[in-house]
Amino acid sequence: QISWTPLLVLGYLFYLLLGAMVFQLLEKQAETHFRDQFQLEKLKFLQNNTCLDRQALEQFVQVLMEAWEKGVNPEGNSTNPSNWDFSNSFFFAGTVVTTIGYGNLSPSTVAGQIFCVFYALFGVPLNLAFLNQLGKALNAHLLTLERWVKKPGRAQVQCQFTIMAIFLTTGTLLFLVFPPLVFSYVEGWSYGEGFYFTFITLSTIGFGDYVVGTNPNKHYIPVYRSLTAIWIVFGLAWLALVFNVGADLMERYLQLKWHKSDLSLAEGDTTKLEDEPEQPRIHIPS
Repeated sequence: QISWTPLLVLGYLFYLLLGAMVFQLLEKQAETHFRDQFQLEKLKFLQNNTCLDRQALEQFVQVLMEAWEKGVNPEGNSTNPSNWDFSNSFFFAGTVVTTIGYGNLSPSTVAGQIFCVFYALFGVPLNLAFLNQLGKALNAHLLTLERWVKKPGRAQVQCQFTIMAIFLTTGTLLFLVFPPLVFSYVEGWSYGEGFYFTFITLSTIGFGDYVVGTNPNKHYIPVYRSLTAIWIVFGLAWLALVFNVGADLMERYLQLKWHKSDLSLAEGDTTKLEDEPEQPRIHIPS
């Protein structure tokens, strides 16, 4: 039987190429517009402040960029809350071991960078083991729910479908539908932005364009980001199970389709051989 791996590789590359073309089509023009608008704003600023030259402005922009890279928000003043209090540090530790890595905050000291490397080296496997155990616990609860749902005379497939529907519906409400409402209220985002942040976070993509608890103009409760980190851990376990089920179904579908095509080719060859007239056999005398 011919392996279906080349088909999967081709499909994977095609999916990447398709994504690249769509993202380029959607984002490149907007990027050009924002770049031109930013250059226009810099020219207006120089015209309104004749005491500055272009070099001084570029140096100030560089200072702003370096501050942002170090995790310092250019908005507000020195009274902004620290990015490295215990609550924020707990949240950052969670983004390290879960490999989310938003990128808006990172260690700036050599000691902090070295510690982050070793912390991730041991923390990522520990996080995977923890999520694995959490997934097993969820599976155990699903089996208990299946025994509760299963009734005499009800088909096994129907029971499994009911359990999967309950699992997906409950998880979607707890981890994808309700949290954006909270983030929209606390952060001032739209529901679409909150949902986007939720999925990008739980899928461990973590762009860093939206991060909770970073607005200097808002007052957050001390445990806000810590509670968010706990929500992320349980959401990761649930979404990982969903992704595993989806990957398993896709793999089985591809294998089934490829196996069927192999069987059809084999049957066609057999039919062809049966349709051909029997060739005269050569008699070899003993």
